[in-house]
Amino acid sequence: MAIDTAFKTLNAGALRRLALCAPLALLSALAAAPGSAFATTTLVGKASGRCMDVVGNSTTAGAAIQIYDCHGGANQRWEFTASGELRTFGGTRCLDAKNQGTTNGTLVTSSTCNGQANQQWRYNANGTISGSQSGLCLDVTSASNAQKAPVQLWACHGRGNQVWNRSDGGTNDTQAPSIPGNLKVANLQCRSATLSWSSATDNVGVAFYDIYHDGQAMASVSGSTLSTSLTLSPGASWGLYVNARDAAGNVSQASTTLPITVPQCSTDTEPPTMPAGLTGSVAGTAATLRWSASTDNVGVSAYDVYRNDAKVGSTSNLSYTDSGLAANTTYRYAVAARDAQGNVSTRTTAVSLTTGSSCSNPVCSVSQVTTDTDIPWGLVALPDGKVLYSRRDAQDIVRLDPATGAKTTVGKIPNVSGTDGEGGLMGLAVTPAFPATDPWLYVMHTTASDNRVIRLKYVNGTLDTSTIQVLLSGILRNKYHNGGRLRFGPDGKLYVATGDAQNGANAQNTSGLNGKILRMNADGTRPTDNPFGNYVWSYGHRNPQGLAFDAQGRLWQQEFGDGTMDETNLIQKGGNYGWPDCEGTSSRSGSGCATSGYIAPKHTYPTADGSCSGIAIVRNVLYVACQRGTRVYREVISGDSLTNVQELFRGTYGRIRTVEPSIDGNLWMSTTNNGDKDSTANNSDEKIFKVILGN
Repeated sequence: MAIDTAFKTLNAGALRRLALCAPLALLSALAAAPGSAFATTTLVGKASGRCMDVVGNSTTAGAAIQIYDCHGGANQRWEFTASGELRTFGGTRCLDAKNQGTTNGTLVTSSTCNGQANQQWRYNANGTISGSQSGLCLDVTSASNAQKAPVQLWACHGRGNQVWNRSDGGTNDTQAPSIPGNLKVANLQCRSATLSWSSATDNVGVAFYDIYHDGQAMASVSGSTLSTSLTLSPGASWGLYVNARDAAGNVSQASTTLPITVPQCSTDTEPPTMPAGLTGSVAGTAATLRWSASTDNVGVSAYDVYRNDAKVGSTSNLSYTDSGLAANTTYRYAVAARDAQGNVSTRTTAVSLTTGSSCSNPVCSVSQVTTDTDIPWGLVALPDGKVLYSRRDAQDIVRLDPATGAKTTVGKIPNVSGTDGEGGLMGLAVTPAFPATDPWLYVMHTTASDNRVIRLKYVNGTLDTSTIQVLLSGILRNKYHNGGRLRFGPDGKLYVATGDAQNGANAQNTSGLNGKILRMNADGTRPTDNPFGNYVWSYGHRNPQGLAFDAQGRLWQQEFGDGTMDETNLIQKGGNYGWPDCEGTSSRSGSGCATSGYIAPKHTYPTADGSCSGIAIVRNVLYVACQRGTRVYREVISGDSLTNVQELFRGTYGRIRTVEPSIDGNLWMSTTNNGDKDSTANNSDEKIFKVILGN
């Protein structure tokens, strides 16, 4: 009979107990429910030894959840489904966050299954169970071990009252789906298109497909959907790709990128009017220009600034500061307006400005030291004034002599793999004793299976690859969101910035390595004073790529947002910075940025003005290198705030990825203008600059 089949996994003792306590109506319902499957596991609290239990064996929607002595009844049997539900009573009820609650203390119930986010759960590698909507964990109230203690939602900490052992052997789905394929675009118009792909496979089942362009989320659809309509921006050049995600939160590697060029909504051949009223002023070795707005039949998108007839910058503002000029020198400036389709106005009549005899500006001069056909990513200054820098896609490391411009390849790092995105050979770090008494060079890079931190010896001007030591492996990789920056702190520990591997749930899992700032000893061992007993120092990060310590020994961090804002954070031991519920100061899900315990950023930037990667601190001033924003922010550290924020080099050098302090108290700076969203070696045209700082 059906009821015999449903009960066949229970032992005889459990059947006798169930027969005594299960209402006849429940047994009849289980027998009659078409297609129902009896739950597959009990969930036993690690601290209490008691089972997660529906109060009173009630099948009424809204029945409370508690811990209770384990007896194997239907109200203690749970099934993890492919769509992320936790079903009980033979699949007729779902675990539910009461009243869609997303705050600490929200009780959970057994309710009618509805497929909503407050009924989707993830069983994590550390045995915690987190809510997809809230990001909070199932928690026994007040850490009680007592019979009938309620189960609630609470910020995840992984202690015993949040860990649930499974009677099915503790199995946890850690297998990611396969890669979606065969991406195609149809009906491409100026503001929309239809994207389709072929299905991925998974050991349990694909629950969702996530659609991105260039690392930014666009849409998510169910695992049964293989096409969706996308909202586009006229004139954009994007790389589309798709990830598959299962109910346990495992995310596939990304599909191959499908490049698209979005057409304009209409042909525009009319240029803007010429900017009017160009004036200029000089302060030391910096020139500031101002002008009046142009008009256009569609709209002005930018103003191009010309110095001595050569374009030196672009801005959407009505002013521009040109820094780092030569002293006692006359320069001619003109400005032209440009629209979104590249129509350019007539240039203004030039104005001539003569700089002063000395530098009284934040930047005194900028000199190009070298160029490179690959992307300079990590850079460290050596005591002799030379620098080492990594080439992300070429996978080698170069020594640069600024005095002569000479470059020498000191070695290629083995086992490096690109991601057809932003992975590859990334961050570098050395201790202050390098190389005289400490020859170790620390490197973060992507492999075919993960991201990892290694070290190897730099001996007599070359890398000895026979000395490679893998300090930390198993950091999840993906096309984007790999993090990659390394920095030694004044405590002698190595700090590592890791991205969420395009899975926001990773950022809130304190047992995982992704979406974190990690901290390790120089030999790769775990410091005993780390807050969670592992490598994690802070968490709740999306894609951090900037790390720098100030004069007080405090760690500052720069992080890419999604489509709203980037952020600069002052890192606290054990701190939670809110991703994916909170992006900068913008709430995304649950209680968002108002969630108790989330730490707010010290400064935010619209992504159009930011996409900032590297940071450096020189003389208590923070410098932030931005890519999409094509500028460097200069921000004075005052207490725990960032003040007197200025923009440097806006549009002058294009996309800027890396800034690093030089040995003489100035700044190194490198660009990332071409080929930075693929893994093709030597398809770039990048520059490395020495920036001499002033006041």
